[in-house]
Amino acid sequence: MKYIVLMLLFCCFAGRTRSQNQLPHPKVGKNDTIKTYLTNYEGELVPWVILPEVPVVSVRIWPSEADRKAYYRLRYNVYKVIPYARIAGDKYRQLQRDLALTSDKHKQKELVKTCEKEVKELFNAQIKNLTITQGEILIKLIDREVGTTSYELAKQLKGGFQAFMFQSVARIFGHNLKETYDPEQERDIEAILRQAGYYSNRYN
Repeated sequence: MKYIVLMLLFCCFAGRTRSQNQLPHPKVGKNDTIKTYLTNYEGELVPWVILPEVPVVSVRIWPSEADRKAYYRLRYNVYKVIPYARIAGDKYRQLQRDLALTSDKHKQKELVKTCEKEVKELFNAQIKNLTITQGEILIKLIDREVGTTSYELAKQLKGGFQAFMFQSVARIFGHNLKETYDPEQERDIEAILRQAGYYSNRYN
């Protein structure tokens, strides 16, 4: 998005009847400290400036007051679990990097245990206090963050039997660790995440 404005400006300049020189290399004056590309436009040097992204959000018209309240409840729940999903993604990626550095099975088990302990110490009490809805959203966001379901994560790190046990317990509380994230089906959640500035490597 940040480059679209620059490309539009370039197209406008190129469409003028007067020709302009090719883009010169960055030039620095004697008192300048920042290099920037310039365009020679009608005898003036115009600097190229990368503008920050400006999100454009339309005003949403709610069919009913109940729909409006439901959306804001969803937004509250998404905001509640975003930190957990982000930490989970960071921890998982770091663990994968650490595991790739050793082929020692004992060392790998120790790395998994250490990671599990760190996550428990950080969020054990908070996770227990999540509502069923917040837990469902968190499961989806973990899949969005790391590209695999919570069930597959448990299977990779703890084994098939433990994954089965986790899934069985999750089912008792109304959760499904095999649930995946589809941005097309979860448009409201995706919009809330982007408004919050929360992106991932999969859905930028």
